[in-house]
Amino acid sequence: MSSKPISAVPAERVRACNTAAIASDGSYVVYWMHAVRRAGWNFALQRAADWARELKKPLWIVEPLGCGGRWDSARRHRFVLQGMTDNARDFEKTAAGYYPYLETAPGEAETLLRELARDACLIVGDDYPLPLDCDPESWGKSLPVRLEKVDGNGLLPLQTAPEAFPTAFSFRRFLQRCLRDYLLDLPKARPLARLKLPPAPPLTKTIRSRRPSCRRQLASKVADSLLEKMPLDRHVSPAETVGGPCAARAVLKRFLEKRLIHYCDRRNDVEEEFTSGLSPYLHFGHVSVHEIFSALARHESWTPDRLGEKPTGRREGWWGMGRPAEAFLDELVTWREIGLNFCWRRRDYDRYDSLPDWAKKTLAKHAKDARQYVYSLKQLERAETHDPLWNAAQRQLVREGRIPNYLRMLWGKKILEWSASPRRALKILIELNNRYALDGEDPNSYSGVFWVLGRYDRPWGPERPIFGTVRYMSSENTARKIRVNGYLQRFAAE
Repeated sequence: MSSKPISAVPAERVRACNTAAIASDGSYVVYWMHAVRRAGWNFALQRAADWARELKKPLWIVEPLGCGGRWDSARRHRFVLQGMTDNARDFEKTAAGYYPYLETAPGEAETLLRELARDACLIVGDDYPLPLDCDPESWGKSLPVRLEKVDGNGLLPLQTAPEAFPTAFSFRRFLQRCLRDYLLDLPKARPLARLKLPPAPPLTKTIRSRRPSCRRQLASKVADSLLEKMPLDRHVSPAETVGGPCAARAVLKRFLEKRLIHYCDRRNDVEEEFTSGLSPYLHFGHVSVHEIFSALARHESWTPDRLGEKPTGRREGWWGMGRPAEAFLDELVTWREIGLNFCWRRRDYDRYDSLPDWAKKTLAKHAKDARQYVYSLKQLERAETHDPLWNAAQRQLVREGRIPNYLRMLWGKKILEWSASPRRALKILIELNNRYALDGEDPNSYSGVFWVLGRYDRPWGPERPIFGTVRYMSSENTARKIRVNGYLQRFAAE
């Protein structure tokens, strides 16, 4: 039996995680869907379906939701659970079986996977640059069957970039040199459409009794009650933003039809929303960057022949789209994928020592500078500072799980200014961002956190206390650049 199915999934996106053989006499193929949580535009699901077709076996799609993470909360888990409800409906009329599973104690998902592996031909999982709950790779070497992981994170396969790039300019130039070869390698919009497979057999009684599916609860619209059984941070309450592929498609449609035209000039507006709003959906795998790019290309009537011939590294001009679309693509592709690249190539992506040398040097020089204000984590978490604009941003983070991008930069810069040391500032930034933000604990959000301290940036003059030559921001200058009065009223103290 070949180790490769007849598949349209690019080889650069597939990675073997063990040396076990494919068990051609197994009962089914398993797709362990733990990072890319959607039924369409999904390279890993496509790969699993290809294997099931070639082996003439049933396909089980297993979507686990773990509870062992440091920042697991009712907010994040409800968002994922809403996506599982969408997935239960989307998989209902396909040839695959769908088995959504919620841990009630850490480690249960590993036991479930090991029990599934006993009768499996092979297991296909999602590749992702960061460690996640229920990641099968850490268990892969001891599994009795082959484990493959498939990368569907960005337009550029993770394995393509040979190093972690230090600046957006250098990464953008690299993208412009090699991305052309991958832009048309799209995952199927509906990988299970017209797929004919044997029906998925019932799983063993042991699995069904000890690790029961939550599909019935999803179908009966009582899914929120499932969260009550999970050990989660209840202090971080669910946000109003609705999760799931269905909501993601609606957000994308609204952005293209109503907001994109204003993206260049008004995306920093905090009183009216002109950003895409897609970040949490990308983070939880409810929407694919390939689907977003394809929708944008249709909106722009774009064809690949409009791509620039030379890699200039410039923000505008290479794509051959309108100015708003190119500005959005610089965020969606350059800035999002440089974060994927860094976390994939550097295991110290969340460590202070991963900062560029110039930033560490200047921050060390000013680490003992006098601070007019020093706030504790609790004071910052409760928005108990002297700065009304910063307090409003923190309240929005706590209430809604997000901060507009420009204010998010200011929010981070002030934490650096008000912390006892740069290292302490980094710990606070990571804690607040990952605990409250719906897109927290993401490669892109780590890019934002570390940008505050100099990652992807350059030295800026004049040299200042505390910051040295790290870029400085002030609330006063921010309030002069963007309208904030309505924002301050909206997120005033309760």
